[in-house]
Amino acid sequence: MNRSRRQIVLLMTDSTRQDMVGCYGNPDMHTPNLDSLAERGIRYQNAYTCQPVCGPARSALFTGIYPHSNGSFTNCVPLGANVKTIGQRLTDAGLRTAYIGKWHLDGGDYFGLGTCPEGWDPDYWYDMRCYLEELTEEERLASRDSATSAKGISADFTFGHRCVNRALDFLHRHGTEDFFLTVSLDEPHDPGLCPEPYASMFADYEFPKAPNVWDTLEGKPQYQKCWAGKNRETDRDAVKIKAPRFLGCNAFADAELGRVLDCVRAYAPEAMVIYTSDHGDGLESHCLHSKGPVMYNEIARIPLLIAGPGVPQGVVDGHPVSHINLPAMILEYMGLPIPRCFEGKSLLQEVYDPEIRTNDYVITEFTRYEIDHDGFGGLQMMRAIYDGRYKLAVHLLDPVDEFYDMDADPWEMKNLIGDEAYDREKVRLHKLLLEWMNATRDPFRGYQWELRPWRKDVEAPTWSYTGYTRQRENEEYEPRQLDYATGLPMEEAVRRK
Repeated sequence: MNRSRRQIVLLMTDSTRQDMVGCYGNPDMHTPNLDSLAERGIRYQNAYTCQPVCGPARSALFTGIYPHSNGSFTNCVPLGANVKTIGQRLTDAGLRTAYIGKWHLDGGDYFGLGTCPEGWDPDYWYDMRCYLEELTEEERLASRDSATSAKGISADFTFGHRCVNRALDFLHRHGTEDFFLTVSLDEPHDPGLCPEPYASMFADYEFPKAPNVWDTLEGKPQYQKCWAGKNRETDRDAVKIKAPRFLGCNAFADAELGRVLDCVRAYAPEAMVIYTSDHGDGLESHCLHSKGPVMYNEIARIPLLIAGPGVPQGVVDGHPVSHINLPAMILEYMGLPIPRCFEGKSLLQEVYDPEIRTNDYVITEFTRYEIDHDGFGGLQMMRAIYDGRYKLAVHLLDPVDEFYDMDADPWEMKNLIGDEAYDREKVRLHKLLLEWMNATRDPFRGYQWELRPWRKDVEAPTWSYTGYTRQRENEEYEPRQLDYATGLPMEEAVRRK
């Protein structure tokens, strides 16, 4: 690998599921720029978000710490005061960092507070509140109305276009420096505004129906049936998946990201480019819509493309990977040590050699969709694990958990949680999941996650559970924590109480 600069451009869209990007198998999606990026690098087939909700997904991606650990485990709850973003870490190491676009991690409403967080270049900070404050009251209303596209708008009216304009300015000015640039679009998230030809591009298009569109959730958790509502009662043969605004805006987002990619080639050709999305969308699979507390592929599996110096071209990587691998990878690529508090391994060696497998398994969690809203199911606590073949989802507040053999059932139709033939694999994954909850200091861990109806080998619960103390190690930014029993610096972060 020959490069003279340390440069990364991270591109994000919102709510883009894998099969909304053409290179993942549906060329009708009209995403030529992302498809071209895949040809120049690696496409990850089994990449998962840490939590399929906008804010928590970003919280893990930009801190290297799972949502339950960093504090932002639901929308509209800020990161913990002692949690540092990768922007802060890179800035403190002397690199230029800029974040342009949707943030959703400051504890404000959907649009944010309009204030640049510590560690990012304030000259380029531009969240959705900044965008709205540029508009008149009439324009603000139009920007939130899904019917606006049909009335005819220019690209310049959209949030995404204005974000990209700032990104182009950054690359023009700083393309010869070491930098980390994030461009985070809200598109194609509702209201899905976009100009022509994208606004009408999918007017008559029917999204292909996967077999799991016919899954009416028999043998699945009750909360999923509540989420699906009357969808379960519809004639699934007659269902037509039509989402012209969503898919049109998806194509528009690709065009906007294409502007960034063109500028990268012109001004920062040595940059590593990463593209991903925060989560997917149900689009009628399993009778569900939007996103929520599941590890179903349509919602929790996300597109992930990486290209740049030394990255093999046109490769498809099928190993399980996660957003939690990216912060460590970014720091390693920049030549910086990986903090002890990071909860994911670096993906970098697998990027250079896709035969390497970084993860034995990946985790997706869920606690709550939104703190402000009473809807969206309220509290739904899920911890789920996938090892490349088997997938286990444990739902603390529902008596029905889920287990799938993805080789035999790639569409996750048949819940095998009650099938004793899979007991060995279920227990194996369950033990790994419980160990992970303990190791990551999950504040919601406890014996309740172990006492599942299908586990017949667990010991009786005790008040002390594991009996361990697990303190935080974040010495890059704070003093070493003290042992309660001595008042002295702790010798071991993990120890018997």
